[in-house]
Amino acid sequence: MKLILALTILPLALLAQMPAFKEQLIDDKVEIGYGLALADVNGDGKTDILLADKKLIVWYENPAWTKHVIAESLTVKDHVCIAARDIDGDGKCEVAVGAEWNPGDTENSGAVFYLIPPADRTQKWEPVKLTHEPTVHRMKWVRGLDGNYSLVVAPLHGRGNKNGEGVGVRVLAYHKPQNPKAEWKTSVVCDTMHMTHNLDIVPTTTNEAETLLLCGREGVVRLSPTSDGWHQQWIARHPADNADLKGAGEVRWGVFANGSPYVATIEPMHGTQLCIYTPPPEGPKDKEWKRTVLDDKLVDGHALACHDLLGIGNRQIVVGWRSMNQVGPRVGVKLFRTTKEDGTGWQQTLIDDNGMACEDAVVADLDGDKKPDIVGAGRRTKNVKIYWNQRQ
Repeated sequence: MKLILALTILPLALLAQMPAFKEQLIDDKVEIGYGLALADVNGDGKTDILLADKKLIVWYENPAWTKHVIAESLTVKDHVCIAARDIDGDGKCEVAVGAEWNPGDTENSGAVFYLIPPADRTQKWEPVKLTHEPTVHRMKWVRGLDGNYSLVVAPLHGRGNKNGEGVGVRVLAYHKPQNPKAEWKTSVVCDTMHMTHNLDIVPTTTNEAETLLLCGREGVVRLSPTSDGWHQQWIARHPADNADLKGAGEVRWGVFANGSPYVATIEPMHGTQLCIYTPPPEGPKDKEWKRTVLDDKLVDGHALACHDLLGIGNRQIVVGWRSMNQVGPRVGVKLFRTTKEDGTGWQQTLIDDNGMACEDAVVADLDGDKKPDIVGAGRRTKNVKIYWNQRQ
């Protein structure tokens, strides 16, 4: 009788930790799907989906996922990124976008816009063009030491660079004035890296200043705001003469059940490897972290997210790949998970097999059931999907 009971309880316990997702297609007419954001757009208390597409800036209204176009063809060349967050506490997000995407032009490309919403946020928003560096690529609203939010914008290249060589990328913080049509002052966050492909916000307690992770050709660096500028702590350095370490293209902050952090990356830019970095158990705080490869079979890896989707107290890793320049390999989305607090024993589950050429992926609880859901945007598959969390 005890043996039967044990056999009955064990599968139920394991079942609670097993990934289970049900996909929903909400748009099959996406041109590229460069960037996603999740925020409450209209102040109804529900998390909406925002997308920077090739020529459109849109949001999908929760729960019917009605598509609203709020900006169109802001520049001749493509839109490329979007940042959405409630920065003034009114329950409705502010939106900024990057455009004029041309990575081959390191002198004249790029654009940054702040969008002023009308009373009816389903209608077109008014774009305010801001100063910019060339090759604008990624952006985030980030809370500063004074509690106010700045728009941090990371270009791909430094001005005038060729083949990733030359002056460093100028990552700028844009400080919003009371009148958004007035001049926005900027300050330099970092200007020492090259080919900086993405950034992430390290979670903090409410009202605490936020730090950033920035990845690029030189590796991964953590940037912390101080009264004298931004302090740099290198998580991983990738020397130019090391043929095996060629920088990182995506970066996200994670944490294990015991509270120990990790950093997840896709390496190199548009690369094949999913990696994690874990802090050294002892020694100086500025010592580089240990690198572990979890997967080396991605084809053009381009999407990354770290959240506790399974309710097991640590953050799992969502990774997507798009195979943009190779039609043959399958594309998709995977979930990597472990229950071990030392970060070993990772297992992987395929969430989407060849139905999502994943350009970007974001995670949030979209239906209020306290189970985070995944949203993916597909480049070659030209779609946006929700992967509803069905775990027990």
